[in-house]
Amino acid sequence: MTEFEFLQLLDKIQAQRAESGRLEIKAAHSGTPEKMYDTLSSFSNRDDGGIIVFGLDERNDFDEVGVYDAQDLQKKVVEQCDQMEPKVRPLFTVATKDGKTFVAAEIPGIDVSERPCYYRGTGRMKGSYVRVGDADEHMTEYEIYSYEAFRKKYQDDVRKVDRATMSALDAALLHEYLLVIKRDRPNLAALSEEQICELMSVTKDGVPTLFAVMMFGSYPQAYFPQLCVTAISVPGEKIGEVGAEGDRFLDNKRIEGTLPQMLDDALAFARKNMKVKTIIVDGKRVDKTEYPMTAVREAVLNALVHRDYSVHTEGKPIQLVMYSDRLEVISPGGLYGRLRVDQLGKVQPDTRNPALAVAMENLKQTENRYSGIPTIYREMQAAGLPAPEFEDRHDAFCVRFFNRAEVKPKSDASGLLEFCEIPRTRQEIADFLGIKTVSFAIKTYLMPLVEQGLILLSFPDKPQSRNQRFMTKRN
Repeated sequence: MTEFEFLQLLDKIQAQRAESGRLEIKAAHSGTPEKMYDTLSSFSNRDDGGIIVFGLDERNDFDEVGVYDAQDLQKKVVEQCDQMEPKVRPLFTVATKDGKTFVAAEIPGIDVSERPCYYRGTGRMKGSYVRVGDADEHMTEYEIYSYEAFRKKYQDDVRKVDRATMSALDAALLHEYLLVIKRDRPNLAALSEEQICELMSVTKDGVPTLFAVMMFGSYPQAYFPQLCVTAISVPGEKIGEVGAEGDRFLDNKRIEGTLPQMLDDALAFARKNMKVKTIIVDGKRVDKTEYPMTAVREAVLNALVHRDYSVHTEGKPIQLVMYSDRLEVISPGGLYGRLRVDQLGKVQPDTRNPALAVAMENLKQTENRYSGIPTIYREMQAAGLPAPEFEDRHDAFCVRFFNRAEVKPKSDASGLLEFCEIPRTRQEIADFLGIKTVSFAIKTYLMPLVEQGLILLSFPDKPQSRNQRFMTKRN
């Protein structure tokens, strides 16, 4: 950042009177702020990093107080940065305004493979932070694990299932799979079945792996009760709404079995609970489903193959939820590695469960060529339906299909700013925008305004509070 850009930033802060997701304000007029480790950690763990601005007094309406000594401040900030793991390398900018000196420290985001960045004095578990709104919050144990799993290339799909023996596997299914993988692999064909099982991660030290149990198990849920699909159809647009006869669920099923079995049964459930109309194509009667089944299949398949199978999430099932206006598939574990939502279908992703992915490819259940997301987009467009929504919650990933074109959300900033002249709840804002999914409405339309300082939180120290209200900043 140039000095001119820094001065522009100072003017912007004065206009907005607020911090944001990547902007932290520190006074520093009487000395270097102590213990900035939480902010150094949270900014480093963001893809786009963050900026710490020294010389403004947040507690006194962002008064421009200047810093005590720009050179000494930079030295002591670097000392704190050196206590992080990995070490943080800030980029400083110094500017003078009205005879006062101000300092900006740009904290670069580190690569996903090096996260989490944490304060060595308290260790990884207590010293790792994530930025939520304008606050720094401790990372959860799962958030820390997910970074470590990517960095160390853990393969949770091939961990041993210590309670299982080979008798837990369906011998016919396993034999059929071994024939398939030997067919075009002469080097494998020359080995014994026991050797092939070890090489192909069916077993590890003679013990069946999670991959084997979920693919060939006689009853996988005996070992992992929640590695299943819970499928429900509800009468309204929210869970809890009741139908004409007071029913909360139109259909409710727990889907178990191997991955291929759960895929088939989940698709059968979806088809059973969606509307079907008959149309005439080239003189022939053709059934047209409410959602294109090819797209639904890709969403369920991706959830089964790419969900997180670690011990942290093995107690969470995949959810298939059918509302009156939409269908959602929610899988435990967010996007893996460096992949972001805006890159889906455009870049080759890292694979969380390579053994499962290869097995489903060998069994012709998937192409494993990263064509699933483009297929979903194409099928929804061909059906005349809105584009799908993808939401990464870090601990879960949601695919959302709408069954009809929605009214365009009232997403312009001016409308939302006017609406929030009176403090509003998350639900009120989602209803105003015309968006059914509250978390999506808040993340997509509200949080950018919060980060710009145009909308304020009633409880800025507790951004996730259920009592939180959002209000437009008054000039």
